[in-house]
Amino acid sequence: MAYRKVLVLVHNIRAGILEETDDGYTFSYDDEYLARPDAKHVSLTLPLSSTPYHSTTMFPFFDGLIPEGWLLLVALDNWKLDSKDPMGLLNVACRDTIGAVTLENME
Repeated sequence: MAYRKVLVLVHNIRAGILEETDDGYTFSYDDEYLARPDAKHVSLTLPLSSTPYHSTTMFPFFDGLIPEGWLLLVALDNWKLDSKDPMGLLNVACRDTIGAVTLENME
């Protein structure tokens, strides 16, 4: 069962969904995205695949999108989040990232 979901976009195109589950986290590429000739992987550690990826901890690529240092402190204070809640942090702090990958809250 998925508790929270985040839509993952690559160059503003729906690429997949990151879900928080009972067992950890699942990332699945969207079938329509995989069928695109210009489809790009989200990261080298998550190559294009129709098989979902599972992890008991947050995937390192997505974890790396979470702010650090003073910016993390601002996010924690403004949104009253827990620093040990990576999905909560991704939902609010990673909507406008610097790279090709952006996230949108699906709640």
